[in-house]
Formats: sequence, C-alpha cells, structure tokens
Amino acid sequence: MSEEKNEIALVTLPSVPAELEAAFINDEFIEGLIKDIREKASSVVGDLNTAKGRRAYISMAANVRSTKTAIDEAGKKLVAEMKKRPALVDASRKKVRDSLDELAVEIRKPVTDWEAEQKEKEFNAMWDEALELDAKITAERAAALAAKIESDHEMALLMNEKIDREREEARQKAEQAKREHEERIKREAEEKARREADEAAKREIEAAAAREREATLAKERAEREAKELAEKAERDRIEAEQRAEREKKEAAEKAERDKQQAIAEEQRKAHEEAERIKRENEQKEQARLAEEKRIKDEEARRAADKEHRKTINNKALQDLIAAGVPEECAKLCITEIAKGNITAISINY
Repeated sequence: MSEEKNEIALVTLPSVPAELEAAFINDEFIEGLIKDIREKASSVVGDLNTAKGRRAYISMAANVRSTKTAIDEAGKKLVAEMKKRPALVDASRKKVRDSLDELAVEIRKPVTDWEAEQKEKEFNAMWDEALELDAKITAERAAALAAKIESDHEMALLMNEKIDREREEARQKAEQAKREHEERIKREAEEKARREADEAAKREIEAAAAREREATLAKERAEREAKELAEKAERDRIEAEQRAEREKKEAAEKAERDKQQAIAEEQRKAHEEAERIKRENEQKEQARLAEEKRIKDEEARRAADKEHRKTINNKALQDLIAAGVPEECAKLCITEIAKGNITAISINY
C-alpha cells in the first residue's frame, strides 16, 4: 500500500480511497486494528486513589471513543465516495463501533468500580454517623431523665421535712392522723415519682425502640435499595453484554450474508460473461462454417457452371465441325463467341 496515511487518534488509516476500501473490507486488517487499539488502550496505568490517576482511565476511554468515531466517520465518507460494496464497509464500521464501545466500558471499569465502592463507603459512613448521633441523643435524654428523677427525689425529701415540721407542730393534736397523712403523702409521692419515672422511662424506651426501628428500617431500606441498584446494574451489564454479543453475532451473520451475496453476484456475472463468450464463439463458429459452406458451394457452382459451359461449348464445337468448319477454326469461333467478341452472336448456356 501507499506510504501516505491518515493519523486517527490511536491508529493510522490509509488515505487513498482504494486502499482505505481494501482495508475496511479486509477482516484481518479490522481485527488487527482493534487489537492494536486494545493494546494501546490497555497500557493505561493510573492510581485510582488520585483524581489524576482516575482521569488517566477516563481520558483513555474517551480517546477510544473518539477513535471509534473517527474510524466510523472515515468509513462513512468512504461509503459516500465510492458508492459500491457498502455492506462490507458498514459491517466493519459496526464491528469497530461495538468492539470499541466494549473496550471503552472495559477500560473505564476500574474507575466505575471505584466510584461504586466510594458510594458504598459514603453510605456506610452516613449510617455510622446516624448511629452515633442516635446514641448521643439517647445518652443525653437518659442523663436528663436521671437528673429529673434526682430532682424529684430531693423535692420529695424537702416535702418530707416540711411534713415532719408540721407533724411536730400538730403531734399533740393529731399524731395518728398526721402519721397516716404522712404515710399517705409519702406513698403517694413515691408512687407518683415511681409512676412518672416509669412513664418517662417507658416513653424513652418506646422512643428509643421507635428510633431503633426507624434506623433498622432505614438501614434495611438502604440495603434493599443498594441491593436493587446492584442487581439492576448487574442486569444492565448482562443485558448490555448479551445485546452486544447479539448485535456482534447479527453483524457477523449479516456480513457473511452480504459476502456470500457479493460472491454469488460475482459468480453470476462471471457465469453470464462465460455464457456470452460461449454464444459469441458459437456464433463465430457458425459464421465460419457458413462461410466455408458458401465458398464450397460457390466453388461447386462455378465448377458446375464451368463444366456446363464446357459441355455446351464442346457441343457447339462438334456442331460446327459437323457443319464442315475446320476444328481449329471452330475452336477459335467458340472461344471468341464465349468471350463476347463477336457482335450479335452468343451462346446460350
């Protein structure tokens, strides 16, 4: 091929249309082209823990896609210019598109996996933060409840002191009634404090349980959503692989059909050309045989005519001799008459 080339991203294509056409319909060239791009793209190395390292993979994947676009555009331009055998070129274009799309996804996969891992880490960090916040809130509320219970207990003690003072002042008048009143007040106070403490503890336990249920539900919901996202991503990946494989197979089958159709068309044209040449040869042979027959027939006719004239001339010669004309004179007369040299005299053949 010519040394003149077109530089297209990761590869070099011939610039001469005829050579570019030959390259596009050459499956070995296309396979080598894809292999060359894969080797160059797969050589990328970057640190996934740094933005620069991740950009190396993203940049190479973008370069692969731009290469795909450039090759595809070159193929489209070639099809528009040559207007012949487009099916083979289109099949090669599709093979390049599908293979390089696959390669771009493959090349970007480390970054894609890293991004998924980062999202999972962010979710776990948010979950741990939520648990810490919930524990902190629970501890603060427990401390507040303990302080309230202690305050209520001190208040009860103060009330007891007041009751004692009142009992001392009224001991003479109603000691038994005051003891009963004291016991009742103490019991009521204890029951009230215990009831309030129980209710507060119950409310706090219920609130903590509710928070725990909410946190559990949130975690389950997040885990379910993460699982659903992972399952969807896996389904999408499998569907993409299956679709790519199906399209690749369909493209290969179409290319093979087009190739077989092109071969059949060339064979049909070759057969028609052979038949045409055969017919022409047969016609030429028939014409040659007809010409040979015509020549033979003409020679036979001339020979027969000559023989006929000879017979008539000999008969006329004999008649002249029989009439008394000398033989030599008779021969000369017949010759001159046959040549048309004697006016108003001819021989009827």
